[in-house]
Parts: sequence; C-alpha cells; structure tokens
Amino acid sequence: RPKRTLYSKKYGVDLIRYTHAANTVVYSSNKIDDTIRYLSLHDNKYIRYFPGHTKRVVALSMSPVDDTFISGSLDKTIRLWDLRSPNCQGLMHLQGKPVCSFDPEGLIFAAGVNSEMVKLYDLRSFDKGPFATFKMQYDRTCEWTGLKFSNDGKLILISTNGGFIRLIDAFKGAVLHTFGGYNNSKAVTLEASFTPDSQFIMIGSEDGKIHVWNGESGMKVAVLDGKHTGPITCLQFNPKFMTFASACSNMVRKWAFTSSE
Repeated sequence: RPKRTLYSKKYGVDLIRYTHAANTVVYSSNKIDDTIRYLSLHDNKYIRYFPGHTKRVVALSMSPVDDTFISGSLDKTIRLWDLRSPNCQGLMHLQGKPVCSFDPEGLIFAAGVNSEMVKLYDLRSFDKGPFATFKMQYDRTCEWTGLKFSNDGKLILISTNGGFIRLIDAFKGAVLHTFGGYNNSKAVTLEASFTPDSQFIMIGSEDGKIHVWNGESGMKVAVLDGKHTGPITCLQFNPKFMTFASACSNMVRKWAFTSSE
C-alpha cells in the first residue's frame, strides 16, 4: 500500500533517482521546462533547481559515492552536476541522443551516443574527451534507451526500444551476448537490470513477463510471469539484497531472486 503520494502536476515527472541524503530525490520534468528538480520527500519541498537543458532529459544517473550526478538530454548534451550547486559543473556536446551512467566506483561514466557508440570518460578529466570509444553495429530498427554497469564494473548492459539488449565488455567494448526473445513490438522503453552479483540480466516485456539470462553463458534461464497488465517499464534491484521490484503503469510487484547456481 502506498505510504504517501506526492504530486508534481505542474512540471510532470519522468526519471526519478534517489540521492545519498535521506528522503531526497532528483527527477526530470516532462512539462513546462526541462529543469531537473531536487526534492525533499519528507516535507514535499524543492531543495534546488538545475536548469540548463533545452530539451527533454532522457538519462539521469546519480554517482554511487558522492553528490555528483549526470544528465543526458535530447538537446544532444550531457551535463555534470553537484547537488550543492544549481550551476552545471561540466558540459559535453554530442552528435546525437545520449544515454549515460556512472560506473560502480563513481570514477568513470559511460555515454552511449547515436545508438551506435559507447564513450568512456574519467570524471576527473572528462573535459579532455573520452579515454575509450567502442563502436557498435548500428541497428536501424531501434534506438538505445539505457546503459548500466554491472556492480563489479566489468560489464555494460545496453537497453533498446527494440526486441533485444546487448551485453558488452566494459574494458574492451566487445559484444559478449545479445539477448532477445521477449515481446516489445510497440518500441516501449523497457528497463533492463543486472542482479547485484552481476551474474544475471533481466528485462520485462510488453506482455507482463520478465526474462532472465545467465550473463556468462548467454543462456535464458527463466521467464517469470508477474501477471502485469501492461509493459514492464521499470525493473530495479535492491542494491544489497537479492530482491527486486517490477512495475507497469498500474501495478508494482516485489520479488525475491534465488538461484541454484
């Protein structure tokens, strides 16, 4: 049962990320402007605004170690922020729509550009450009919608709005596996996730099922039926325990993940 409901009817809500401070989040907007907002959930008051993007924010990643976060927008920029200041700490101009994410140590961030290229940046010297660039095979049937590091930092998972996701080596950029066989005929943005031990990859589908693969072998090991009534657009793990939540537009389910391996 919901404990509390907070509304953002004026600005709308899209991407939501918890910060390291208790009961606070940053989130992107989908109405009026493209400002990122820092909200206290305790008293439903804004702590700070982060203006700068001129089009919708499509990627938002909080550093795992401090108050830094990055955002990617359809204005073809990635911005670096600090929760303590409303001013952008860094700006990168790209050639296309970006997706981005921090690595588990908060020292590196990855940017996926134009649905065909992954660039790795050192946070301490990102203004010097990427220290590694991996070019993927471009697929005209879909675009990249998300990018995540595994908790051990060795793998990167690329989500798409098509019928497949890709697992690549975070050091060499080689494609290790392409996972498919789930339903996504309407080009929905479906969130994919690693398990906390980095061994398995999961994604929901438009028919309410969750597909699970072994990251090492590439074999599908399970299809879970959550009885969702629509596409599973959110799938996230508890960072410390083997439990996860799946959500469609009108239902959230909590799961315990067990493995015999």
